[in-house]
Amino acid sequence: MALEFSEIVASEAQIREIIGNPSVRALRKQIAQLDTHTRAFIAKCPFLAISSCDADGRMDASPKGDPPGFVRVLDDQTLAIPDRPGNRRADTFRNLLQNPNVALLFLIPGKEETLRVSGTARIVRDLWVREPMAVAGKLPDFALIVNVREVFFHCAKCVIRSRLWDKGAWPDVTELPNLARALVDQAKLEQSPEEVQALLEKDVRERLY
Repeated sequence: MALEFSEIVASEAQIREIIGNPSVRALRKQIAQLDTHTRAFIAKCPFLAISSCDADGRMDASPKGDPPGFVRVLDDQTLAIPDRPGNRRADTFRNLLQNPNVALLFLIPGKEETLRVSGTARIVRDLWVREPMAVAGKLPDFALIVNVREVFFHCAKCVIRSRLWDKGAWPDVTELPNLARALVDQAKLEQSPEEVQALLEKDVRERLY
């Protein structure tokens, strides 16, 4: 049975009536190129999430992680992100072939502010881009080139509210099923969770880079 809602917000005017308008500071923080501050943040960042969308509007958000500074700043308008071995779904890549628009969220452990970047992206294989991003002698097969359109820092409130970096506030996850158990149930696999767990661990050992 579909859920029914009686108070649906359908216009920006309704939103503004409740939350008001952004301050001049909030509006002016958005810039159209990378500067000294955003470059420094990216150089320290080991993790980001990239959002993309296919031609039919189906969204995807994919995490990316590597040693700090894994995202290369090629110039004030251009970022390069290495593509490491994964599950071969290539959701982001398939979306980009249909719709080049992307949004990135950069996070640094212990840092309360985050960095938001949006623009368009292309998939490239140029060696001059990929070679500096090699790890343990292994080049990424592809690089994602992001042409920056908007960039700005996001305030610390969401991280403060969630106590994201406060280990003492982290929830107890001991009762959560591991990925192997979830995969067996969701994909209706014939292997046991123990067999799938062994495959996942082998993949990490042999295909991290």
